[in-house]
Amino acid sequence: MKIAVIDYKMSNMFSINNALDKIGFTSQVTSDKNTILEADGAVLPGVGSFPEAMKHLNDLKLINVIKEFIDTGKPFMGICLGLQLLFTKSEEYNKCKGLGIINGTVEGFAKYPSINPIPHVGWNTIINKNPTNLVRSDQDSKMILDNNSYFYFVHSYFVKPDIKDYIFTTSHYGNLEFCSSIINNNIFACQFHPEKSGPKGLKILEKFFS
Repeated sequence: MKIAVIDYKMSNMFSINNALDKIGFTSQVTSDKNTILEADGAVLPGVGSFPEAMKHLNDLKLINVIKEFIDTGKPFMGICLGLQLLFTKSEEYNKCKGLGIINGTVEGFAKYPSINPIPHVGWNTIINKNPTNLVRSDQDSKMILDNNSYFYFVHSYFVKPDIKDYIFTTSHYGNLEFCSSIINNNIFACQFHPEKSGPKGLKILEKFFS
């Protein structure tokens, strides 16, 4: 199975590339339209600023490519900033528009005075919300994650989907429960980093793309 790791010059794309190769997939870091669209699956990773990321995606003419790929129904995964970019808009800096694939907003932990320190860095657990009514039938048994499993996070912002049933897992930081992953049809996207989360993280990649 060939998986395209979408390169928009925003982070070390090779960590997810290496993780995919380790579990037996053929992956390629690329910003080429045809290579992405011809792949069997795609990953949108990323770390950094939402407005800068949208500018890079626009400059590289990748916005419509991502939407076209998702419309094919092939598996698409967003990781960290790659999750946030799928949403309608972000409050980061100048309230930037996102890809608009998932309706909702991206908010900062800084809005919540009780949250400290920022960014949220390190290992945290997830709570499985199991929205099986929205998951493809062939994904139902594959993507259920174990409650209280630990995954690695690095972020200052989090997503708030308008449709709550898209929330696949949540996590707690301080007294705030936030969405840590979403799933809808052929899209799975998570705030944590599967490629940095040891065997359980690799298992997510394997289950979703297998």
